[in-house]
Amino acid sequence: MNWEKLVTAIFGSHHQVTRLGDVISGTGELRGQTLAVVGTTDHTAIGIEIALAQAQLVLETVQNHPGRAILLLVDTQGQRLRHRDELLCINRYMAHLGCCIELARRQGHQVIGLVYDQALSGGFITSGLIADACYALPEAEIRVMRLPAMARVTKIPEEVLEALSASNPVFAPGVENYVAMGGIRSLWTGDLAAALQDALNTAPRVDVRATDGAARGGRMLAAQVIEQVLADGVAA
Repeated sequence: MNWEKLVTAIFGSHHQVTRLGDVISGTGELRGQTLAVVGTTDHTAIGIEIALAQAQLVLETVQNHPGRAILLLVDTQGQRLRHRDELLCINRYMAHLGCCIELARRQGHQVIGLVYDQALSGGFITSGLIADACYALPEAEIRVMRLPAMARVTKIPEEVLEALSASNPVFAPGVENYVAMGGIRSLWTGDLAAALQDALNTAPRVDVRATDGAARGGRMLAAQVIEQVLADGVAA
């Protein structure tokens, strides 16, 4: 689904969402509530310019519209892999975007992420995954790292990773696996306006992804490890 059909499906004609380059932004009205909309389209790679543009939109919402909920629409192939961006420390720009979203949350802005097309790598981590809760459309494509790249980084043979991915969501791409791991809270089907309203009503304001992953059988030890680390910290 392209971004224009998506925002119409969610807000009907009650929106002022526009596109500038590969960044989409504006506002939408949902049952009397105004939401800020920030996102990307056309599988764009997140370079320093897009990271700064999104950060600016988030900060403008915090400054000019206290408490307004923010909807992050995610469609990205990940961070832009260019020498220029690396020399300019793209990791700092993406961290800045993440910090701006965290600032919005601490200032009382509810942040909802929606993967409506593609979500890969660092571009996904600093957008949808940093929201209070991230959702996805069933046809969305989600992965952080392809198995060949994972094999190079971990030094584990690719065929071993392929075998593991058949039974363990941690090693496998796909939206259903991210639901199982707790990274995606749920899939939106049918009435998207109702799905967004439900998310606004029920999305947790604390991070429950690890406990969701344990309950769904996708990440069995993350919550346990977090709990143990916290307990050890208190004991120390």
